[in-house]
Amino acid sequence: MSDARDAAAPPPTETPFVALGGEARVRRLVERFYDAMSADEPALARLHPCDPDGAVAREPRDRFALFFIGWLGGPQDYVAQHGHPRLRMRHGRVAVDTAMRDAWLRAMATAMDAEGVDGWVRGFLDARLAEVADFLRNVPG
Repeated sequence: MSDARDAAAPPPTETPFVALGGEARVRRLVERFYDAMSADEPALARLHPCDPDGAVAREPRDRFALFFIGWLGGPQDYVAQHGHPRLRMRHGRVAVDTAMRDAWLRAMATAMDAEGVDGWVRGFLDARLAEVADFLRNVPG
């Protein structure tokens, strides 16, 4: 039996941003991601500014939302405000090992599950986010 995550390929004109439902849904996904990170991945959450309760603060959430919207094919507001993402450079101050990569992917999977992301866009996100997270590893282990 086929997993829903392997569902039909995207229409040639549909971006992941459109398939997810646009800006409001991507922002909800980002909120769920940081909520999952704050609740379930404290070592990862502590790499970000946090509020007094230990939850990742507003600024990193908003910045990642802008990035993610553009990365998914939506408006390029992140680039307009912050320039090229330069992901490896921006993450270079943080030791990203396999455990940190996996924690990030778990938080994102939890968010996508909670937001009901499925079909071709889930398959796309699972694969591409794993590639990017692995690319950002900068220490052994």
